[in-house]
Amino acid sequence: MLFISRLNHARRLIGTLCAAIIKPLSTETGKFNLQTHASTTLPNLKPLNSKISNYMRNGFVDEAQKLFDEMPQRNVVTWNAMIRGCFLNGCLDNALQLFGQMPERDVVSYNTVIAGLMQCGDVDGAWRVFEEMGFRDVVSWNSMVAGYVRNGMIGEAVRVFDAMPLKDVVSWNLVIGGLVICGDCDLAEEYFKQMNVRDVASWTIMIKGLASAGRIFEAREMFEHMPMRDVHAWTGMMIGYIENGYIDIALALFQKMPERNFDSWNELVNGLVKNRRVNDAMKLFMKMPEKCQKTWNSILVEFIRKGFIRGAHALLEKNPYSDFVSWTNIIVGYFEIGDVGSAIEIFRLMPIRDATTYNVMIFGLGENDHGEEGLKLFVRMTETGPTPDKATFTSVLTICSDLPALQLGWQTHALVVKTGFENFVAVCNAMVTMYARCGNMDSAMLEFSFMPSRDVISWNSIICGFAHHGNAEKALKIFRQMRSEAVDPNHITFVGVLSACSHAGFVDLGRYLFDIMRQEYSLQPTNEHYTCLVDLLGRSGLIDEAMSFLDQMQANGIEVPASVWGALLGACRIHKNTEVGKIAGERILDMEPNNSGVYLILAEMYLGCGRRKDAERIWTRMKATGVKKQPGCSWIELNNSSHIFLSGDCSHPEFSSITCVLELLYMEIGDLKTYRTIAIAFQQVH
Repeated sequence: MLFISRLNHARRLIGTLCAAIIKPLSTETGKFNLQTHASTTLPNLKPLNSKISNYMRNGFVDEAQKLFDEMPQRNVVTWNAMIRGCFLNGCLDNALQLFGQMPERDVVSYNTVIAGLMQCGDVDGAWRVFEEMGFRDVVSWNSMVAGYVRNGMIGEAVRVFDAMPLKDVVSWNLVIGGLVICGDCDLAEEYFKQMNVRDVASWTIMIKGLASAGRIFEAREMFEHMPMRDVHAWTGMMIGYIENGYIDIALALFQKMPERNFDSWNELVNGLVKNRRVNDAMKLFMKMPEKCQKTWNSILVEFIRKGFIRGAHALLEKNPYSDFVSWTNIIVGYFEIGDVGSAIEIFRLMPIRDATTYNVMIFGLGENDHGEEGLKLFVRMTETGPTPDKATFTSVLTICSDLPALQLGWQTHALVVKTGFENFVAVCNAMVTMYARCGNMDSAMLEFSFMPSRDVISWNSIICGFAHHGNAEKALKIFRQMRSEAVDPNHITFVGVLSACSHAGFVDLGRYLFDIMRQEYSLQPTNEHYTCLVDLLGRSGLIDEAMSFLDQMQANGIEVPASVWGALLGACRIHKNTEVGKIAGERILDMEPNNSGVYLILAEMYLGCGRRKDAERIWTRMKATGVKKQPGCSWIELNNSSHIFLSGDCSHPEFSSITCVLELLYMEIGDLKTYRTIAIAFQQVH
């Protein structure tokens, strides 16, 4: 929080210096130069020069160029206006071409080009122009200092400043402000003390610098010694208190201000919001003579973060300050509390919707298990607008992953390529994940291979995909490739590789990876990692070692979560270890008494070893607790058609054939008797 506030301070300081940095490019300076050269300008050129400046100021570069080309006579002011305008509108090459074609140049010409090149980041080019100058005025030197400050080269700025034959107050302010921005407040203070003449900006820059360095009391002392204070000085001091956590002193200072501007009001309201005093922020906002839409939205967001979504919605209905951003934030708030209906209703009533609003809806529907509705909205978006962007495609592909819906995933992939978003890492990651979760690992690997750049999420997606589908060798091979390319794995990476080891039975490798996760990468294990390791040991038949591992966890003060006990229970089910399975099951039921799956697994284990009375006791306990098993649901996409199966449902037209194939499979694995026993018993439960 403190780091962010200091960054904000630096940005404000850059803003304070901007006037000095861009003066040679500003239209106001253009007017000043026109007036300065009025004595040498022919009477018919002054209005044309002004017209060129006006065109450039409003972004009409082509019109300005046409007027310039048609002028029968031009003077140095004409050329300067064109060069200045080209820089203002980002036409760097045109500006340099005009500068090279000038029949004669004055110091303003050189200063304009120096400032323009510095703004474009061409520091070396600006230095070459500066070196070419036969005569330099103080503005020439200031332009160099300002440019170096702007480009983060404070050492060069100080070197040029120290070499200046003549300095004005702007020179001092520029170098002091640059030192403050780079965090060298002590040297800035030394230069400040050397100043013979200071203006209000000098004091204000130094006060902001001290405040940003956490020296708020020194800043206040300097503020009190100012010979004259303007609204910017008062506001700067107030901001210093806000960003150092003294919000009440900032409020008191605000009340004492002889005059306030928009920034004074806005900064205090935002400060109150950041300090979670949203009610005070609201009251102050209502008193603001000039309302700011962005500030209003920040107040609403804070209400939503505090969980007062309905209150924020009511405020929005009562006050006339809303825009589509405000309503989009309300939609986000409703999705966060799971009120999908209200989110849909607000979206329906919005008169204006942009791509962000659609993206919020699609993402929110997907996150709240309404993926089908999200996909319908995406189809509507492609038909009627606005144009989908990378966030849209990322959300849609994520929904396709969750459903899963491979056919629609393919269609979305084609649309991604058509619209040119196939090189964005986030979109590529979503495509890899979609193909992996839909079971098409060949396409997932192909997409991963063609990615122009990858982040850790890219590697995790493909590793977890192969691990999920039981291809441990490929998952571990890609993990080794990841490490060889100096990409640091994170928690999710190790969940993937540990899961791969579990599926393949690589016990020693799993133990090794668990150790390097902690020792080499300093990652603390989470519940998922413990679950994977217990599952690995359990699947390999090392039930006693898995139990010892859990005992060690408890001895180290780590509470064993239900998911870890669940992994042990699953292993006991596989290896028919009823006694340890009973311990694991009871531990889970202590934490999750309504977990129907645990009751059924315990009953199945008892039935499998012939302990029918114990199984009946579990069923009785389940009924007495009021736990009901939710029907299991699965589906498969085949020949562009989805087939859905519910536990206990016999309505599928191919039910008899499917049952016959299942019995044949159980016969092949020699476990048909257990299958029929459990099936009959579960029918009794239902």
